[in-house]
Amino acid sequence: MNIDSCYKIGLVLKPHGLKGEVTVSIDPDTPNDFATLDAVFLASNERLVPYFIQQVSVRGAKAFVKFEDVDSAEDAGKISKQTIYLPKTARPKSTRGEFYDDEVIDFEVIDETSGVLGNVTEVMQAGANRLLVLMHDGKEVLIPVNSPFITSINKSKKKISVDLPEGFLDI
Repeated sequence: MNIDSCYKIGLVLKPHGLKGEVTVSIDPDTPNDFATLDAVFLASNERLVPYFIQQVSVRGAKAFVKFEDVDSAEDAGKISKQTIYLPKTARPKSTRGEFYDDEVIDFEVIDETSGVLGNVTEVMQAGANRLLVLMHDGKEVLIPVNSPFITSINKSKKKISVDLPEGFLDI
């Protein structure tokens, strides 16, 4: 499985207990019901390795997971700090006007008055707010992902149109 054909859904934080369970941080962008998953991929040495789930207990943004063949705290420690992925093909299609964070990386951002601002380098979570991150004139610009700032998203052309208030780029 190629890492480019997958999307990040969480991170194995640390061992939980003595029987191989781990504590997992679930990304807020994860559309799937984590508790119903049968298997996931963990990133290990630039490769994705499949892990089959025996048991899951979800509590808010964390889950306690028991993987097959991870049977001790030592085994659990070996997979700690590994990123968890699922294939992009398993992700529900985003609705019109909505997007997953990884979908808009490298999209060109165009302001209605200033023209081309730059390309999205990441989508950052700041509390309850999502922000588009891009470089413009040598400085980092953070644009909130909500109206009235984003006016349209064209996924086929990889373009995001924004209407920024006067002076926004001078901050």
